[in-house]
Amino acid sequence: MIPPLPVGDFQFIALDVETACGDSASICQIGIACVGFDDSIFTWSTYVDPLMPFAPFNVDLHGIGPETVRGAGSFAQIWPQMWPLLSRHPMVQHSRFDEYAINAACKAQGLPRPRLTWHDSVTIARRAWPELKGNGGHGLANLKQVLNLDFHHHDAGEDARAAAMVVLRAQATTKDHRLFKPVQLSLPL
Repeated sequence: MIPPLPVGDFQFIALDVETACGDSASICQIGIACVGFDDSIFTWSTYVDPLMPFAPFNVDLHGIGPETVRGAGSFAQIWPQMWPLLSRHPMVQHSRFDEYAINAACKAQGLPRPRLTWHDSVTIARRAWPELKGNGGHGLANLKQVLNLDFHHHDAGEDARAAAMVVLRAQATTKDHRLFKPVQLSLPL
């Protein structure tokens, strides 16, 4: 059983996943950050049973292991509950990994590949702060320091919230809402 999902309409939803091993389909945590029209952020996350073994590297990175996900639903049980909310909003990810992992998990668990409208907060950050290229870059760890963001890295809910904060900060900094252009992206499997 997953926690109750947010309800309502939002400007956009940022999504992040953590994986159990090198297989991108091994999602063990999903987090979303729903951004209200007043720029408020509501964060939601749930653990996912990846139905495959955990790699020590991944457990060391995010602290999620077999004990953490014991009793959690599989991706195939959780995703259909999330789909109605996600499918009607623009989606944000920090790099294309999250979209790829969602598509891989759908394929691995026999679900249709979702067609979502994805935006990349890395691309948005590059447009807003070009001076960071070669000066720490546009990864969440560096943006956390440069933008003084408060979040716990490698937690799906927190990283989703961080991606949402990057977009909001970029829009406020540049006063250019064209940074957030609707784009239909989908990686082939």
